[in-house]
Amino acid sequence: MVTKLVLGDIAIDVVMKDIKNVHLSVHPPMGHVRISAPSRMKIDAVRLYAIAKLDWIKSQQKQLRSQEREPQREYLERESHYVWGKRYLLRISEHDAPPAVEFSNKAFVLRIRSNTSVEKRQGIIQAWYRAQAKVAAESLFRKWEPIIGVKVEGLFIQRMKTRWGSCNTQARTIRLNPELVKKTPECLEYIVVHEMIHLIERNHNERFRSYMEHFLPAWSAIREELNRAPLAHTDWSY
Repeated sequence: MVTKLVLGDIAIDVVMKDIKNVHLSVHPPMGHVRISAPSRMKIDAVRLYAIAKLDWIKSQQKQLRSQEREPQREYLERESHYVWGKRYLLRISEHDAPPAVEFSNKAFVLRIRSNTSVEKRQGIIQAWYRAQAKVAAESLFRKWEPIIGVKVEGLFIQRMKTRWGSCNTQARTIRLNPELVKKTPECLEYIVVHEMIHLIERNHNERFRSYMEHFLPAWSAIREELNRAPLAHTDWSY
C-alpha cells in the first residue's frame, strides 16, 4: 500500500515494507520521490525523516530536471551512438544473413536484413550492449576480487530506470545497467567497485566511504562525471 506525503510542493510516495532501514530515492526524469520504510515505523516518524532530507531531495530533483537526455533512437544510418564515452555514427549494412554488430575504434556497424524493423534493430544493439557490459564487468571482478578481498557469486545485466547497479549481499550477486557501456570505462569500474564494497559494508556510511577512498581515491570525481552524463531516453511511466 502506498501512502502519500506532501511537504510543500513535494509529493512523496511512502511504502511500508518488512525491512530494517529507511530507503529514500529520487527518480528520473522529474524527481519523483519514494520512501520505503519498515512496517513498524509510524507515518509521523517517516514525515520527520523526509523533512530532515528536504534539502537533499530538492538538490536531486534540480539535478535530474536539468540533466541532458538522449533523443529517442531510430537506428538509422549516421545516427549518433555512444560506446565507452565516445560518439560513433551508426552504419547500416544490409545483407541476407543473421544480424550482427561490428565495432572498432573507427566504426559502429549494424548488419541486418533490409526489412528489419526499428524494434528489432533496437533489440540487436541492446543485446550487444548487454554482452559488452558482461565481458567488461567480469574482467573487473577478476581485477578487484583479490584487491578488495571478496568473491562475486553471480552477475546480472539488466536495464534499470533508477540505478546504475545494485548488490544482493545475501546471494553475493551484482546487477549492472548495460547503459554503463555508453559511459567511460572509469564509470563502469566505479560502479563495480561500489557494489563490490557493499559485500563488506551494506550501508553508505563513513565506513563505506573510507573503503571507497582507499580502493578508488578518485571515486567522487568519477561519480560526478556519471551524474553529469546524459540520461538514456526511456518511457518513465510508473
